[in-house]
Amino acid sequence: MKSGSNLEKILRSGNFAFTGELGPPRGANVDAVRKKAAPLKGMVDSVNITDNQTAMVRMSSWAASIIAIQEGLEPNYQMVCRDRNRLAMQADILGAYAHGIRNLLCLSGDHQQFGDHPNAKGVFDIDSIQLVNMVKNMRDEGKFMGGAAIDTPPGMFIGAAANPFADPFEWRVYRLAKKVKAGADFVQTQCIYNMKKMREWVRQANDMGLTENVYILAGVTPMKSLGMARYMKSKVPGMDVPDELINRIKGVNKKNQADEGIKIACEQIEEFKAMKGVAGVHLMAIEWEHRVPEIAERAKVLPRPVIKDEDIK
Repeated sequence: MKSGSNLEKILRSGNFAFTGELGPPRGANVDAVRKKAAPLKGMVDSVNITDNQTAMVRMSSWAASIIAIQEGLEPNYQMVCRDRNRLAMQADILGAYAHGIRNLLCLSGDHQQFGDHPNAKGVFDIDSIQLVNMVKNMRDEGKFMGGAAIDTPPGMFIGAAANPFADPFEWRVYRLAKKVKAGADFVQTQCIYNMKKMREWVRQANDMGLTENVYILAGVTPMKSLGMARYMKSKVPGMDVPDELINRIKGVNKKNQADEGIKIACEQIEEFKAMKGVAGVHLMAIEWEHRVPEIAERAKVLPRPVIKDEDIK
């Protein structure tokens, strides 16, 4: 079942995908979403709308996704398992599809103890792999998780996340395999800084035949400063920042560190374009949406292709 997703068309046509990210505001400010959306228009094939990222209360992902559609963007609606049970999840998926949302990224979600409501009860009724499979069955079988028929199934293009760097490393590719088997159409990775480990993870995925059944989008986040690099290395769980990258940023003048971070990101994107098994890049320019046009230009991913249904293999 084709979803009608632009991201799906880009990937199925064999083009190198380029997606972005937008974090909803900490309030009901519609203009804040519009301001972040403006520099992304025409630059990315789809834009992730995060779901209470870092366990901090924000405008809901589905609501910000609708605003993104109004602003001419295709949203990649994120849903975390932390905040909803299977009833609420299925209801929100139906509602999102009814409002024109065609991509869904299934995530576990950052634990609530790291956010601004540490005493909130984590739901985790199902995990991210079960969520992927639930959406696939809703779409392909027209069935709710409880077994009842759906009158109009939600034709979502289904995404999942992958962290190639968490320990034990040798098991990471098998977790990817589980998500592919559950029904993931595409996978976006954690922010990549350790390119050596990423190359090995992709090689393993290629060897297992996984990349023939799922589109991998490599996660790229430009470093804004030496402080950000050090913070990502020491404070962010699941992140792998090699010392040589930190030393490279440290080696330039402070006012040039952001530019060096963008330069490193563009070098990564160039390598990913040529890497067998990588179908695109997911650019996470955290609170740096206004610099996405510059990054896209420097990374030579413009103009973005316009794909018609007849162009799809």
